[in-house]
Amino acid sequence: MAPKPKEKPKGAPSPSQPPPPIEDLFTSLNRHIQRSELTQVVKVANQVLSVAPGDEDAIRCKVVALIKCDKIGEALSTMQSAQKVSSDFSFYKAYCLYRQNKLNEALEFLEKQDKTQPSMLLESQILYRLGKMDACVDICRNLQRAKIDSLEINLVAGLISAGRAFEVQGTLDAFKVKATSSFELAYNIACSLIEGNKHKDAEQLLLTARRIGQETLTEESLADDDIEIELAPIAVQLAYVQQLLGHTQEAVGAYTDIINRSLADEPSLAVAVNNLIAVKGPKDISDGLRKLDRLKEKDSQKFQLAHSIDLKLSPKQKETIYVNRVLLLLHANKMDQARELVAVLPELFPDSLMPVLLQAALLVRENKAGKAEEMLGQFAEKFPEKSKIILLARAQVAAAAGHPQIAAESLAKVPDIQHMPATVATLVALKERAGDINGAVTVLDSTIKWWKTAMTEDDQLSIIMQEAASFKLRHSKEEDAAHLYEELVKSHGSIEALVGLITTVAHVNVDKAEAYEKQLKPLPGLKGVDVDGLERTSGAKHVEGASHGGLSEAQEDGKTKDKPKKKRKRKPRYPKGFDPANPGPPPDPERWLPKRERSSYRPKRKDKRAAQVRGSQGAVVRDKTEASASATNSNGSNMKSNQAASLKGVSQNAEPSRPQSKSSRKKSRN
Repeated sequence: MAPKPKEKPKGAPSPSQPPPPIEDLFTSLNRHIQRSELTQVVKVANQVLSVAPGDEDAIRCKVVALIKCDKIGEALSTMQSAQKVSSDFSFYKAYCLYRQNKLNEALEFLEKQDKTQPSMLLESQILYRLGKMDACVDICRNLQRAKIDSLEINLVAGLISAGRAFEVQGTLDAFKVKATSSFELAYNIACSLIEGNKHKDAEQLLLTARRIGQETLTEESLADDDIEIELAPIAVQLAYVQQLLGHTQEAVGAYTDIINRSLADEPSLAVAVNNLIAVKGPKDISDGLRKLDRLKEKDSQKFQLAHSIDLKLSPKQKETIYVNRVLLLLHANKMDQARELVAVLPELFPDSLMPVLLQAALLVRENKAGKAEEMLGQFAEKFPEKSKIILLARAQVAAAAGHPQIAAESLAKVPDIQHMPATVATLVALKERAGDINGAVTVLDSTIKWWKTAMTEDDQLSIIMQEAASFKLRHSKEEDAAHLYEELVKSHGSIEALVGLITTVAHVNVDKAEAYEKQLKPLPGLKGVDVDGLERTSGAKHVEGASHGGLSEAQEDGKTKDKPKKKRKRKPRYPKGFDPANPGPPPDPERWLPKRERSSYRPKRKDKRAAQVRGSQGAVVRDKTEASASATNSNGSNMKSNQAASLKGVSQNAEPSRPQSKSSRKKSRN
């Protein structure tokens, strides 16, 4: 029996029914646009395109409606299917690619566009997302005359991220706006105050921003939970300020509350998790790893930030989270996972040095310091413009591994810090440890020569010459040390240098030392001292109650300190009921020794009857040694388990370095 045909719905038009006139369709399309009925806009636009394929207005309406519905992929497909249309949809394509985080492709489409205000604003947003803050600021400056709403918020955010927070106040004056004109601007100004280490002022402005935000969003009829989510960046930044002010407990409580309540946007939640890990440090590594797992893609086995978080965090914030993840894995001794994550970082952050430094840290943790030194050295040779931090890291690794010559060699390749006192002291110490005394002297001589010709206000020449002379004297180079001391005396008139000169010259030329000794001013209080008599004595002897002539003279000059107060002797306190006149017999001198070690100890005699057979005929008597052996075997497993537990506790108490801490910054809402 054949199946019955399906009945058509009563409301459905017949296939032969002609479509509505295109004028009516555009009237309906305009009505849905005015009412923001985006789904109906897409539906009617499709009807228009079925009647008039390639209609530019219908395509544009459909694309904008799809973008507002967050259907970015469908919007791109619609524009790609309309390639034969004469209209240029490059701006919409660039925006869709920007929403998909394909930033470089988006910039390529914008290059085909004329420089209009919307395209320049979009370009500034893309550059901000790429971390090219100076270019972003330049575009915002060019748009300054256009009087675009909320442009100052974007400009201030770009200045702070570019490290130019000192220009923020001038920007506010140019726009003629107050810091409290909106809660977004107040938030960004507070970030600039944090950059300037004005943490108290930043805290007050953040509290003001939260109050303004609550009032503004309440007027917009937002629900309480939505308001809390919208103001979550301010809450995270307030906790960060508490952290900077040293109020650790308050900061930990605020971060924990934000994470547990889950009433925060995803970027703010990511920053709160990262900062909480930074504050707690090594106290609970496993908890830190669990919290970071909340930020990764759910379907991914490897650690990878969720797409929604990856879109909204700045490159530096994302890098900080990955770096802290690696540090936690290193301190948790999960080397395989750390190695796997470090291998991915160069691709994620190609312009950063952190992947290289983390790879070196991983090698050092695996007791491969030599390989880490080799890897860092090769990177410094390949990228000399990035070599400063790499060479400093190589010097630290080599010094910690007991390779002073390699550490000194690495420090010597950093030219702009060669003549700083701290660098010179480190180089000299490393070369001295390596046994290269002549190399250390060469470093000191070149440093002295540089400071003699340097045109700087901060003159360190006298300090370096003093230390150089002391070093040469310590290593039996008296003539060179004397020359330096003599130069110091002539140029600076230093008393310390004169004393050093006399001490040094005394090893070579006693007459010359006596001639320099006459330049020393006589010390007060030594007029009555017979120096010749002191030299003939065998040495000074301490006599209680003896008065010092020099001291009495110094007291007359008013340069002595107050006499120390005599301590009052207290009577000894005895136990209750003890009579010191009749103390009784003296206590046993062996009372603190174990009984077995005392002279009065007598061991108990063995019971000879223990081995006799008792009970019925044929019973077997177990030996005491067998019983003790079985008891030992039964307790062996407990001893092993206790030992394992104690070892595990020791390994968890390792002292790691703290992960790094990162503050959140807010860009204006799109």
